[in-house]
Amino acid sequence: MANELTKGTGRRKTAVAHIRLIAGEGKWTINGVDAERYIPSESLRAYINQPFAMTDLVGKYDVLVSAKGGGIAGQAGAMRHALARALCALDASYREVLKKAGCLTRDSRMKERKKPGQRGARARFQFSKR
Repeated sequence: MANELTKGTGRRKTAVAHIRLIAGEGKWTINGVDAERYIPSESLRAYINQPFAMTDLVGKYDVLVSAKGGGIAGQAGAMRHALARALCALDASYREVLKKAGCLTRDSRMKERKKPGQRGARARFQFSKR
């Protein structure tokens, strides 16, 4: 794309998001769908816009997102991470603000595996004394 400014990749749980920033008026397109339709929750949309709000860039760039894996919340976390990384690639002066807010830190928490002989990761089968 000719007017593409920068790219960023973010991860959260099993979700991966690839972001491309383009000069525009703040339109988000996620997997070819408008952001309001893809992410119905207003709080999650505010969460993915957080890096823009902290750097006073709201409404200056259009965002094209390719998100795979996980659920909506995991993908939103991956998008926030990817956006912060893309903004740092655009201008290194944003790094300190975004780092302090934790936007550049990859959230490494993953779902714990189910253990053998148990119902789940931590839950045990019900114990019966008699």
